[in-house]
Amino acid sequence: MATMGMMLKALGGLFDGLFFAIAAVCMAAAVLGNGGRFSGKLDVLTHFAPFWLAGAAIALAYGLLHAPGAARLLIAGAGAVGVIAAGALIAPEYLRPMSPKAPADAPRQIKIIQLNAWVRNPEIDRTADWLVAQDPDVIVVEEIDPPLKDALLKRRPYNYMRGMLHTAIFTRAPLEHRPIELKGPWEAWPGLARVRLAAPDGQPFDIIGLHYTWPTTYWQKVQRKAMAGLIAQHDRKRLIVVGDFNLTPWSFTLRRQDKEWGLERRSQGMFSWPVQKFAGGRLKSPVPFLAIDQVYAGSDWHTISVGTGPKLGSDHLPVIVRLALKN
Repeated sequence: MATMGMMLKALGGLFDGLFFAIAAVCMAAAVLGNGGRFSGKLDVLTHFAPFWLAGAAIALAYGLLHAPGAARLLIAGAGAVGVIAAGALIAPEYLRPMSPKAPADAPRQIKIIQLNAWVRNPEIDRTADWLVAQDPDVIVVEEIDPPLKDALLKRRPYNYMRGMLHTAIFTRAPLEHRPIELKGPWEAWPGLARVRLAAPDGQPFDIIGLHYTWPTTYWQKVQRKAMAGLIAQHDRKRLIVVGDFNLTPWSFTLRRQDKEWGLERRSQGMFSWPVQKFAGGRLKSPVPFLAIDQVYAGSDWHTISVGTGPKLGSDHLPVIVRLALKN
């Protein structure tokens, strides 16, 4: 019996140490992530804020319910600080004001589907079938390769605009080419496509599809600066921008972009990646855990709905956007 008691005590100590480590790591990451207000390097930590929140919350619960004596104070204390720090990163996304939504039957609607199709997509035909079946007015695709382009055009005679770096836009209505003036090296620009269409009221509006590189690289900062200049050249009241931003809404970088662009971000905490193997095929997540696909629209548009579609052959979920022009 004494031996069993010693084993249980040792096991309890092992669990206490494990949960303290979880609490300490999550607390440190969340606290440092709040330094993203001042440092781009620390801002990278904010993208994983849901992980820091979940880990800290689990450790807090363990500390309060199971840890004895001083271990309870250490584990629960670190967990509580982690929950507060991670919550401070996440809460603004769900507390920010959003414009009123339009009803599902609102007149003068437009439907857009955005998808990072993934260069290793093994289900091209299924992806194309689903996209066409949704009957969207506009399809914006990043990481598009010729097989998907050909599959879409085979199924429907879309108007097609090829953009930069494997980005493209397909439309049902005739489109106007919007050339992009390039200044600086190629790396200064994200994957980018732009078209002008007639809105449901007959007046023109622009749609931009883009694909930023990862925020861990210097070039994303350069790309964001180039995009801010491009956005400023448009009538922002009617502008729509969708794409794979490789930025989550918990990041201070995306919040600053919201202010710089002067457009309302209509996506809100929308988890879209990954839904296939990632990290070089070594890992696979049962659910998407990064909210990196975003939707912006100018003040002339009401949001009807913004959400994700089913898992296709891509490592991203498709994003389905329905907007309506205001009266």
